[in-house]
Amino acid sequence: MNTPILNRIEQPADLKQLSLAELTDLAAELRQVLLNKVSHTGGHVGPNLGVVELTIAFHTVFNSPIDKVVWDVSHQSYTHKILTGRKQAWLDPQHYDDVSGYTAPEESPHDYFNIGHTSTSIALATGMAVARDLQGKSGNVMAVIGDGSLSGGLALEGLNTAATLNSNLIILVNDNGMSIAEDHGGLYGNLAELRQTNGQSTNNLFKAMGLDYRYVADGNDLQTMLDTFKAVKDIDHPIVLHVHTEKGHGYQPAITNKEAFHWHVPFDLKTGEALHPATGESYNDVIHAELEHELTDEKTPITAITAAIPGAYDLKRFGRKHPDRYFDVGIAEQESITFAAGQAQQWLRPIVFHSGTFLQRAYDQLSHDLGINRLPVTIMVKGGQISAGDPTHQGVFDVAMLSNIPNLTLLAPTTKQELTAMMHWALHQTNGPVAIRVPGNDVQSAPLAADFDAHKMRTVHAGHQVAVLGVGSLLPLAQAAQKQLATHGVDATVIDPRDISDPDGATLDALLADHQLVVTLEEASLSGGFGEKVSRHYGNTAMRVLNLGAAKRFNDRETTAELLHEFKLTPDQVVKTVTDALAN
Repeated sequence: MNTPILNRIEQPADLKQLSLAELTDLAAELRQVLLNKVSHTGGHVGPNLGVVELTIAFHTVFNSPIDKVVWDVSHQSYTHKILTGRKQAWLDPQHYDDVSGYTAPEESPHDYFNIGHTSTSIALATGMAVARDLQGKSGNVMAVIGDGSLSGGLALEGLNTAATLNSNLIILVNDNGMSIAEDHGGLYGNLAELRQTNGQSTNNLFKAMGLDYRYVADGNDLQTMLDTFKAVKDIDHPIVLHVHTEKGHGYQPAITNKEAFHWHVPFDLKTGEALHPATGESYNDVIHAELEHELTDEKTPITAITAAIPGAYDLKRFGRKHPDRYFDVGIAEQESITFAAGQAQQWLRPIVFHSGTFLQRAYDQLSHDLGINRLPVTIMVKGGQISAGDPTHQGVFDVAMLSNIPNLTLLAPTTKQELTAMMHWALHQTNGPVAIRVPGNDVQSAPLAADFDAHKMRTVHAGHQVAVLGVGSLLPLAQAAQKQLATHGVDATVIDPRDISDPDGATLDALLADHQLVVTLEEASLSGGFGEKVSRHYGNTAMRVLNLGAAKRFNDRETTAELLHEFKLTPDQVVKTVTDALAN
């Protein structure tokens, strides 16, 4: 049996000693290594399989880290990491968690930024190129950006700046005809035209912006990529390499199901089927039921808008039924919000479906276009959970961001009934934008009172002395703590806050009569969060308030269980926090 070529690769320089046949064999080895790990751990499958050859070619031709490559999103940097001294994290299960799924400067001198969001690489690379020139240094600077990422405004801003530079800059557009899902937007017609004409069409976005241009028809051919990189190495002006690749190349399930295998949970390598598929009712089911009710029964003029993450909400289910009311604006979070603002101003009732960690990219639009104008746009927000796969995808900052925008209401449902009622209320009120934080736990169910009011706190259990307020997905924690406190002789009140942008002052004031301690629980950063609002409310009273939630920091590769324990968000720890406070 032949010794794996990967055994001989410790740093990029080792590639320069290999023949084309050996590099080709290495590509096959890398695909198997990549698939073996992600099938066990989950991860970005398709993006990484598509760039194996161009990554090998880059590190064979160029001299990293003197020559620098910036990976947009960096979710396609697995091969880059393996070739730059971190292969053990793919070869040994005991080291699977040693490295991030994205580039990380603390790991290697071959990485320059922690990047997990899209459309940033060109702007970053232009800055690096200018810094190189002003310092009199040498070396190539390359940005690798997917075609899907070009729809982000910052990518176009970066191209605009790149065209003004008069020195080395290589922009590799990795065009696989896909974003997370399919591409959406006018520029993709031009990319398709360039592919169809082998780059010869006179209609050329990149040339129109003043950039040199070269098309590469087969970016999954190693010899082609080696020749291409040799031709542009040390170029003295900015150039766009438009490289056509196949997302998921080399693994048929990832080719057949490109969207599903953009990022995939652990799966059976032979079949591509998820090892632990989700079962039972989901909050997506609840959302879709209300969408159909509003459109069909209530005749509400709703639209559904997403910024390239339809899978997070299964939105294509809605799009298939109502294609004229479904809009995917591509990776363009700012556009999604202002697009909705325009619709709302003209009497439609748009619903924008977002991930909290991506929604932050549209902060100005949330504040300026929605908040100031009091436009009744509904925003569904997922991902509001304490987790720490990497520092770029943190779900705990949305409350501080959204709850402090004037005229915007942020709601945190705790059950499917509340989620439905809040959606209905948001779609029929006219006071301003409403964001609804979709619970991150399993679907909860509880009867809804006839006098439901999204702004009024719900008392789940009436006690005295201590009140525990569990925001959204942490209401079950509050209830579990209440049951344990009862064994300590403490009959704690449990409250579902609902509106976490403007807490219900009447309910809070009522607690002053027979409570001495209020504890808030939230899966959000304590800094700027709901608990601080409650503490401020009681500031001039004798009420003692304790806030439990996430620290204001970027977590990295810690498990959710570890973080919940650190933040004292387990039933035993909540009980100890309460009993210690009462004892003191």
